[in-house]
Amino acid sequence: QVQLVEFGGGLVQAGGSLRLSCAASGRTFYAMGWFRQAPGKEREFVAAKTLSGGSTYYADSVKGRFTISRDNAKNTVYLQMNSLKPEDTAVYYCAARPPAPRTPMALESYDYWGQGTQVTVSA
Repeated sequence: QVQLVEFGGGLVQAGGSLRLSCAASGRTFYAMGWFRQAPGKEREFVAAKTLSGGSTYYADSVKGRFTISRDNAKNTVYLQMNSLKPEDTAVYYCAARPPAPRTPMALESYDYWGQGTQVTVSA
């Protein structure tokens, strides 16, 4: 059974940092990524990375502030979030997909999702 479990959300002041983790079990994935959904908004892409680490993608809104990494031995992906802003407040979801010719930043490209973890950035 495939499971993605996120850790690391919480409350932080603007300018602070948080690190999210997502542990996958049940299989190894070609690519894993992070999406987020703020209240009243659609779920949006944040970052993604392939198993090999050869390809990494970021949303423009987080470039230079967020870093995605993965530990293949642990089947875990991380999202280091620095210089957080109030507009980063959202539920953050881990996602994973098998190899396929799919757009890495598209919601529909991912087959498996975690339960989400809340990140709140206070002004």
